[in-house]
Amino acid sequence: MEQNKASQKWTITLFTIGVFMAGLDNGIISTALTTINDSFEVSPSWGTWSITIYTLGMAISVPIVGKLSDRFGRKRLFIVEILLFGIGSLLVALSPNFIFLLMARLLQAIGGGGIFIIGSSHILSTLPKGKQGKALGMLGGMHGLSAVIGPNLGAVILSLTGSWHWMFLINLPIAAFLIIFGFLKMEETKAGTAKPLDFKGSILLTVGILTFMYGITQFDSGSVIISIFIPQVVILLIIGIVLFVLFIFHERQLEQKGGDPIIAFSLLNNRLFKVTLLLGLISGGFLAGIIFIPAFVQQVLQVPVEHAGYWLTPLAIASGIGAGLGGVLTDKYGASNAISLSGVLGLFGFLLFAFWVEGFFSFVLASILAGVGLGILLGAPLNMLAGESAHNGGKGMALGTLSLVRQIGLILFPIVYAGFMTGAFTKIEPAIQQKFGHTLVESDNYGGLITSVDAIADPELHIDILDTATSVINTGFSNMFITAAVLSILVMIFGIYLNKFKKPI
Repeated sequence: MEQNKASQKWTITLFTIGVFMAGLDNGIISTALTTINDSFEVSPSWGTWSITIYTLGMAISVPIVGKLSDRFGRKRLFIVEILLFGIGSLLVALSPNFIFLLMARLLQAIGGGGIFIIGSSHILSTLPKGKQGKALGMLGGMHGLSAVIGPNLGAVILSLTGSWHWMFLINLPIAAFLIIFGFLKMEETKAGTAKPLDFKGSILLTVGILTFMYGITQFDSGSVIISIFIPQVVILLIIGIVLFVLFIFHERQLEQKGGDPIIAFSLLNNRLFKVTLLLGLISGGFLAGIIFIPAFVQQVLQVPVEHAGYWLTPLAIASGIGAGLGGVLTDKYGASNAISLSGVLGLFGFLLFAFWVEGFFSFVLASILAGVGLGILLGAPLNMLAGESAHNGGKGMALGTLSLVRQIGLILFPIVYAGFMTGAFTKIEPAIQQKFGHTLVESDNYGGLITSVDAIADPELHIDILDTATSVINTGFSNMFITAAVLSILVMIFGIYLNKFKKPI
């Protein structure tokens, strides 16, 4: 359904604001995590569930919301999603206890998880092909920027207000604006369908996702391989996989009977879509590598936390530029070429982080390369490929499935990366003992390490031991960046494959 030009501008603007608002939330809360845990008197391990449950909620909601947007209409679903996100934000701010906060965060995630999918589906369904990439790039840019800006914005809000509650209350006027202008300015782009909703498929998919991803979150970052054989983890993963198999079998039968499946089996059987899903999984690892860069700035480059935001600004800007550039390149040269370029830029950027970055200017260069590469990959190309895979409609369904796979990558790869960090920390004490004959209070986190080093009275020894500890920590980050570089090579290979064997999208 074509919309007039003014309506399209308003619609895409509202989607962009919604995507940015929802994407900021997890980054913002990470800044105040310790404050929130202290206010409810919960342990750090229990407190991290305020982030984990948001990620799980998004993973559950995105494929189902994508399907519902195809079924009931994108305007309707957008307004419902914003309303749920706004109510969830208010309930988080008013939470009387931690369990209530977790439930409110889950409601937030269900509301925020589908906004990007609905916006992307709208663009693929209403804009001419030559303009889709640019619009998708804008949405992807906001999505990527929010992940990088979130922690810094959270720190600003916390310092200005002194209360973590305002991090969620500021969502309310934005949500109200989006709902009001959504009613007034957006036009519906998808008529409803008379076919019954696939409740059985929805339940199988929801429980399968929740079980499988909860199993992943139980991995021990210090020994990922061993974690796979922990009985609790094994049971959760097996149940999740069995439910996925049952879900696919059910969807195939339903499609053959002429029903309306959540995810069409014919889509899952599409070769182009399979490659797109693999790229989506890899992009989760790509993004996870970027997420660890702030820790690299503080722990390896020894930049004080109050100055770290300045160092990270080029990365945020580069991600936004990359998303816009990816949209333009996709429109002009095809998604496969844009994907290949993102892999090349990511490869050089991550290798620079691993082997060359020592100061501000080398850091900025590596940030620009990795940031632009990430922006390109998270923007238009993969969404265009997913939309192209859904030949007979169902673009929201395809985009939701892609987003789900990316969320799995975004949970799985940080566990692997954290394992590199944990391994590095275990080597600090032996390295210091061997070099200086000095014993530190053993610690598995950076804060504890610094406290132990600061207790050393001799200034020269203090500096030398801190340099040695930093050098050992850097080995963990180097392994992470090398892994991210390998993922970038895979992105290049898939891009070349698509360019060679498929027509440019």
